[in-house]
Amino acid sequence: MAPHVTRRWLVALSLTTLGGPALAQAPSPFGDLAAGPYRRLVIRNAMVIPGHGGPPVGPYDIVIQGNTITDMIPFDPVTAERRGATDRATGDRVIEANGMYLMPGMIDLHMHLRQQPQPIEYVYYLKLAHGVTTLVPAADRGLDSAMQQARASADHKILAPRMYPIWGWGAGTNYKREELENPANAPRIARDMVGKGAHVVSVGDIAWSQELFGAVCKAVWDAGGITTVHLPPSTNAVVQALDAARLGVTMIEHHYGYAEASLDRKVQDFGREYNYNNENDRFRYAGKVWTEANEQRLLGEVADSLVRYGVTMLPTRVVYEANRDIERAQSLPWHEKYTHQALINWNLPNPAFHGSYHYDWTSDDESYWYRAFELWGDLIYQFNKRGGRVAYGTDDNYIWATPGFSNVRELQLLRETGLHSLEVLKAATQNSAHTLRQPRLGLVHPGYLADLVMVDGNPNYNLRFLYSFGALTLDRDGKMRRTRGPVYTIKDGIVIDDAKLMAEVERMVAESKKGVGPNVVTEPFVVVPNGKP
Repeated sequence: MAPHVTRRWLVALSLTTLGGPALAQAPSPFGDLAAGPYRRLVIRNAMVIPGHGGPPVGPYDIVIQGNTITDMIPFDPVTAERRGATDRATGDRVIEANGMYLMPGMIDLHMHLRQQPQPIEYVYYLKLAHGVTTLVPAADRGLDSAMQQARASADHKILAPRMYPIWGWGAGTNYKREELENPANAPRIARDMVGKGAHVVSVGDIAWSQELFGAVCKAVWDAGGITTVHLPPSTNAVVQALDAARLGVTMIEHHYGYAEASLDRKVQDFGREYNYNNENDRFRYAGKVWTEANEQRLLGEVADSLVRYGVTMLPTRVVYEANRDIERAQSLPWHEKYTHQALINWNLPNPAFHGSYHYDWTSDDESYWYRAFELWGDLIYQFNKRGGRVAYGTDDNYIWATPGFSNVRELQLLRETGLHSLEVLKAATQNSAHTLRQPRLGLVHPGYLADLVMVDGNPNYNLRFLYSFGALTLDRDGKMRRTRGPVYTIKDGIVIDDAKLMAEVERMVAESKKGVGPNVVTEPFVVVPNGKP
């Protein structure tokens, strides 16, 4: 447990109820940041965005027992008149949600935790404070650490989203390379991995063989897990997006393999200087390939086939947005107060760090990526229109995508493709729950787990209401005000105070920036006192 949480261990909170005194609760291990789960928690007068694509409905009184939604009592005028006088639900804690909107907690199907010196709580708190209650993290700190963190979250020993860490093929086992690369062994290996706790298995490293790729995807699914793939340009000549979908991968991360599936040749026109291990080359040509795409084939045959094969798209557009406007990404307004200095250092142009390749990034490169975003967005729209499943992830903690803030920006970038805001929210909730094979997540409905976010304002009206700093809007009397953003995030029945999480993040970031001066990006814009260095 983080030291600042330990210091905040408090006695039972005084919790307001109607119709009786507050009931005593056990001391919260999370101090004043969160409390619960409760024997009976009631949220009153909440407007509900269900998560399945339907519009807001309500208000409801919502009853949560432990970690499960058990009842939703409508209190709209028509229902109230039909019901007649009735006592309102009460419990150990009652939250009055007048003017608030309640939606399912969001599910981030691909992200990173990074390493020290960035505190792991920094990521957890930013995610939770922006309404994210489930993560699929890469095992950046080692698989053992990732699984330990997932168990600690499930046991309520740490304040973090629920987690399903990504395993590589064969991770956690003692199989030799020859055994891992034999398709006949895939069912046995998959059962072994799932038995050890694997649920999400990455298959990008085996995209050099269609036979092995297909065998592993089928074996992991049959064992109860799912597969995910970042299709590396180095093997797109073997497995591009249509191949991966046909071979049974559950979800395709990012943008790789789609343009390649529409080319008028079998391979991209890599420049003679190209070296896949040079990230400046890698990301330049990952944008440039979209200028080679056969647009008609991409938005027709490719989109149709992807839908027919049943694959899920996981765009993670936010982590690539810097490529089309690097100055915008480097100057986002939250960097000073909320982006940890370790993350700033990793983002700065430096060939030694992954994703820090903007040391020679030209206007041509940005032009390639503007085209990439445009055509990629059209593909997402057509895929969704034809019945394909679009899910939600960020790949953040890389390339100037700060966790939490990037979750909201990802929603905006999905909206940019032409998806309706309700379709965007469905992608982040029910669609991602289905992709993850977690049938009790992703909806506000009795019987579902109490993973919820209460927002000041209607996200269907403005997705920016989900930012921790809210958004400017007009009241009914025409006066401008700034909304409060997410007020409470509820994870597994635990009620989390989002403003207090953000205060903790601010403290961590301020500590990280002590004694830090200008860097290669900010130096030209720093005001020097009296014009002297």
